[in-house]
Amino acid sequence: ANQRELAGMIGIQGATLTHHLNAMEAQGLLTRRRDPENRRVHQVALTDAGEALFEKLRTAALAFDKRLRTGIADERLAEFAVVLAALRANAGG
Repeated sequence: ANQRELAGMIGIQGATLTHHLNAMEAQGLLTRRRDPENRRVHQVALTDAGEALFEKLRTAALAFDKRLRTGIADERLAEFAVVLAALRANAGG
């Protein structure tokens, strides 16, 4: 994806995303290249190290989610999701 698309997907300002991407690029987790069709746009891609870290974090997040949901019936979780959606709508999100 390009930087503008990423910022929109995660709901942050472009400048904030640039700061984070700079740090991740310095750590070798991603690369940024200019789009050959639009030189103002940067394409962002994970490196092998970035992919490995993503998988490690994804595994940890899924395990934590499973632990949080332990003992709660799917029907109750679905009901909770409806309540959260209503709260979000009421808050203007």
